[in-house]
Amino acid sequence: MTITQDYFEISGRKFTSRLLVGTGKYKDFHETKTAIEASGAEIVTVAVRRVNLAKKDEPLLQDFVDPKKYTYLPNTAGCFTADDAVRTLRLAKAVGGWNLVKLEVLSNDQTLYPKVIETIKAAEMLVKEGFEVMVYTNDDPIVAKELEDIGCCAIMPLGAPIGSGLGLQNPLNIELIINQSKVPVLVDAGVGVPSDAAKAMEMGCDGILMNTAIAKAKNPILMAQAMKLAVEAGRKAFLAGRMEKNYFGSASSPILGKIEAAKS
Repeated sequence: MTITQDYFEISGRKFTSRLLVGTGKYKDFHETKTAIEASGAEIVTVAVRRVNLAKKDEPLLQDFVDPKKYTYLPNTAGCFTADDAVRTLRLAKAVGGWNLVKLEVLSNDQTLYPKVIETIKAAEMLVKEGFEVMVYTNDDPIVAKELEDIGCCAIMPLGAPIGSGLGLQNPLNIELIINQSKVPVLVDAGVGVPSDAAKAMEMGCDGILMNTAIAKAKNPILMAQAMKLAVEAGRKAFLAGRMEKNYFGSASSPILGKIEAAKS
């Protein structure tokens, strides 16, 4: 069976690419633009506190990555309290009118793990204000369910610490979150190589968000292309349905009717 239409939907919006990419850590906006084009991504995350979106006397991201072509996803990178995160996204809405946002509230500068209590607090505030919240969280199924019940439109559990490139450290919990969730689940953080992305998609993730794995590759443009193919291959594999595992060998050719060796 050929899949003729397979789109990715968040909060009523449909996208054909399941790869979301960041806009930070590149050497300049020219490289950012080229890498995003190579990735095929339609959604790009923007650190509101770190990327120039408003100072017109300096290079603007919008001049290189067209907000009419790409869906901007403002994020709260660098926020360590719920109040800071909410304030940052209110600013993003005021600057660009963005309502679909990515919430992350970090615990510290070393691990960059989410501070769960503050994340839940911020999610409650933002949802009440009408924001469509995609939320970065740890790989705890209980916390993921709480965030979904609050009204978050997508759950984004980490695969490993942000920027670590370690791949999926706890695939069991990711799978549990996928199986229980009624909203999209996207692995966010920790992907290092295309096989990490493919593995997450094969498990049934709805998408992958990455930045460092592409931006800090020796050849970011080539890596962006590789990640695009990996996400597509993993998704197709999930839809195809893998073969059953078997602890014994199984011949590829039928045994029935085989030619017996002549006896001397």
